[in-house]
Amino acid sequence: MSLLGPAEVRELAHKLGIRPTKQLGQNFVHDPNTVRRIVRAAGLAPDESVLEVGPGLGSLTLALLEHVSQVHAIEIDPVLAGALGDTVARFAPEHAGRLTVIAGDALRVSLEGVAPTALVANLPYNVAVPVVLHLLDTVPSLRHGLVMVQKEVADRLTAGPGSRIYGVPSVKLAWYAESRQAGKVPPSVFWPVPNVDSGLVAFSRREEPAEDRRAVFAVVDAAFAQRRKTLRAALAGWAGGPDAAERVLRAAGVDPGARGEQLTVGDFTRIANRQRARAAGPGRVQQ
Repeated sequence: MSLLGPAEVRELAHKLGIRPTKQLGQNFVHDPNTVRRIVRAAGLAPDESVLEVGPGLGSLTLALLEHVSQVHAIEIDPVLAGALGDTVARFAPEHAGRLTVIAGDALRVSLEGVAPTALVANLPYNVAVPVVLHLLDTVPSLRHGLVMVQKEVADRLTAGPGSRIYGVPSVKLAWYAESRQAGKVPPSVFWPVPNVDSGLVAFSRREEPAEDRRAVFAVVDAAFAQRRKTLRAALAGWAGGPDAAERVLRAAGVDPGARGEQLTVGDFTRIANRQRARAAGPGRVQQ
């Protein structure tokens, strides 16, 4: 099989009448070494089923098909979705049977009957965080993954407590998985060339806590909505006033004068649990 280089990417785009749009976050990888590097960094086993979001012209898809048993590619652009099978048949006919194309929006498309074990994707910059969190929430078979995102987003996703860029994406990804940065990707490997670097984020799913995810995420959202404020002030609306927020925080063992960027996902979970206990009343036993 052969991978797509700059000439093949331009040829396919011209043939399909594709003009990359910022609206869909389309930046196509045209460097074979980059897609090989992504596949290596993903640590994929030969029997794995991979979910790819935004395959575009098929650069990464071709590299994945060589190494795994199945690739489920979700593509929102109907022209690209319709052409991907033909591209694979042309450049990797021996692996064409391993590809399933799913036309639609990754945030809305049904994946019923699909049980991928890994997410590997060059994600559109404008929807990268929602897509990763949505798929971890709705596709329980996903055990690990590697995504290419804007470098700034990679930094935020993998930031730890105490960092100035630690925020909602960092905490919510930590709820589902352990994550780390797996390298930087220069703009020159894309067409059109973006004006920012990209970064690789690797993650491995952890066992999810038994607590109510929505309740915990509500605390996280409230804490970072006004991140310069103390938790006592930032959580006032969520808890029913600053005094109520302080009581909940102290019961959870969290300093009311702290800020959201100092808390771990475990801290946020304890806060949510104490608020639930408070709302249930003194006569109820909480787990």
